Amino acid sequence: MESIICNDYIIRATACDNNIRAFAATTGNLVEQARIYHNTSPVATAALGRLLTAGSMMGVMMKGDKDILTLTIKGTGPIGGITVTADSGGYVKGYVNEPCVILPANDRGKLDVSGAIGSGTLSVIKDIGLKEPYTGQIDLVSGEIAEDLTYYYAVSEQIPSSIALGVLMNGNDAGEDKINTVKCAGGFVIQLMPEVPEDVITSLEAKLGNIKPVTTMLSEGMTPYDILSEILGDMGLHVNEQTECGYRCNCSRTRVEKALISIGRKELDSLISEGKPVEMGCQFCGKKYIFNTDDLIYIKNSQEDN
Repeated sequence: MESIICNDYIIRATACDNNIRAFAATTGNLVEQARIYHNTSPVATAALGRLLTAGSMMGVMMKGDKDILTLTIKGTGPIGGITVTADSGGYVKGYVNEPCVILPANDRGKLDVSGAIGSGTLSVIKDIGLKEPYTGQIDLVSGEIAEDLTYYYAVSEQIPSSIALGVLMNGNDAGEDKINTVKCAGGFVIQLMPEVPEDVITSLEAKLGNIKPVTTMLSEGMTPYDILSEILGDMGLHVNEQTECGYRCNCSRTRVEKALISIGRKELDSLISEGKPVEMGCQFCGKKYIFNTDDLIYIKNSQEDN
């Protein structure tokens, strides 16, 4: 099953004679699609949406057509954890362990993503076709996701970065049919290469310290290009490409059959002996797959033939 919500996109750019690389994205449609699939509460939508947005931008940083990125947050908060998978084309899928978490706003009147996640770890797994995938893991520094990913890049990849992510939900003024849907979502990643002059770093820090939140800029009609121009416009900003991104689930009956095979013959025999259909759902899109007893016998026999 493939589900793609388009009209979202990522721009890839450079500045300061290629000593700065930057990515910016608008992802409101794909985050809304995730909300629909998982029926997430506003705070769960915000948490999942931030990680989906980050995954989409980090995915296009990979070079191989078959490269896969997986981001996993495991936290002590009520949301439990978040998993996002991205490909190098900018398409993502993901889920939260507890999608219906409701929390009061934080002390800034915003959705309390940090409180929903709690303390824990962030893992980044890059499968780029080598014998073993690259895995990096850090302890969460805030649970706000953007700050945690900034810390990950500094510690695990030694790349000074500035990351901003945001999801804005529609409120009561949007009407009954739109309340708690996604109004806008997006983010940016700015990374410094080793040769960036100190005066440029100082200027960039000042710009980043005064910039509006991403969702404010998007809700005011700014595009990803506008956002990067606001930050890097006087530093020789050059847009290299624009890439469509979206929410894509590539689950299929064949993939689910492989999951059944992986449980082992003993467990398959137990399911067959019960004589009841087995329902298995995709964690990423919620689609259900039904396997009756004959299906299970066929899967078991196919396993034995191999």
